[in-house]
Amino acid sequence: MKDPFANRILRYPSAIMMRLRIAYLRILGAKIVGKCWIRKIEIARNPWDFRIEAASLDNHVVLLTTGERRANPRIVIHRGVYINRFTMIDASEQIEIGENCMIGPYCYITDHDHGGEAGMTINQQPLVSAPVRIGRDAWLGAHVCVLKGVTIGDGAVIGAGAVVTKDVPPGAKMAGVPARQIGVRT
Repeated sequence: MKDPFANRILRYPSAIMMRLRIAYLRILGAKIVGKCWIRKIEIARNPWDFRIEAASLDNHVVLLTTGERRANPRIVIHRGVYINRFTMIDASEQIEIGENCMIGPYCYITDHDHGGEAGMTINQQPLVSAPVRIGRDAWLGAHVCVLKGVTIGDGAVIGAGAVVTKDVPPGAKMAGVPARQIGVRT
């Protein structure tokens, strides 16, 4: 029979550290709303650029934003979202993740890239950005890459390793590089 006291001893230190981490992020300016489960994540800069609503972020999730301070957050994570380990969300304009989404490990979601005109080095070119929106109840498998300007519809499923370069219809099943529709969620 399991010892409930021993179980509490193991759980409490990590629960206390998580509460302290959330309080620290709020002090820095992050908008964290509701009961969140936030493990050891990394916010490289601009903590005021995030709004997290009752979501779960696992170990080594990286939230990164670029640009001047604005009134509205650049990364919005809605209620019920789970983001798995080693996922990076990189925003210069806006990335919004809808309610109850599941994002697998090692995913990369960005709303920008560099220009590619001749006569200038890549690092001197301005960022080209377009907002990204992931609809409610979507599921991104492991190692999915979502690029700028993409809208993923409600209930869509993106297969592991896919690179999403174009909009995804609601309920679509997508896979491949670049991602293409392989079915419909029933």
